[in-house]
Amino acid sequence: MDVTIRRARDEELDDIGELTARVYLGDGLLDFGDDDPYLATLRDAQRRAAEAEVLVAADAASDAVLGALAFAVHGGTYAELARPGEGEFRMLAVRPEARRRGAAEALVRACMDRTRELGLRRIVISSHRKMTAAHRLYGRLGFVRAPERDWEPVPGVALWAFTVEI
Repeated sequence: MDVTIRRARDEELDDIGELTARVYLGDGLLDFGDDDPYLATLRDAQRRAAEAEVLVAADAASDAVLGALAFAVHGGTYAELARPGEGEFRMLAVRPEARRRGAAEALVRACMDRTRELGLRRIVISSHRKMTAAHRLYGRLGFVRAPERDWEPVPGVALWAFTVEI
């Protein structure tokens, strides 16, 4: 694999925030488009890194950031669904030109490894119904739908829940 996983560096956080916002907008994942209030949260990778672990998939040769996500545990600011004994990741984004290189899978596997390292038993995630490529990836990695944990962060924006036992 030509991708490595590492913690985000401070000097990369603003670009990671912009990358995340651009990917969500470009892929049509924000129900309110350019006016979506979630854009500010997506752009704020500085805050994410202060309150969660921001991991990046980097090109093994150039070290350029290909994608990123935030990993959190129950009780953390960025853990919206995680219960005791669970980890959670959010805001998975991969540059369109870097897709199909294994970056997203490597990031998710890193979260699974981190969950094991912390002695947690499960990962839970939220996903927009339009994230079909992500859903296929999650299925390949053993995640299953958990409809009893589906939720709406704002009225009318339904997010699907998935879990995987570690």
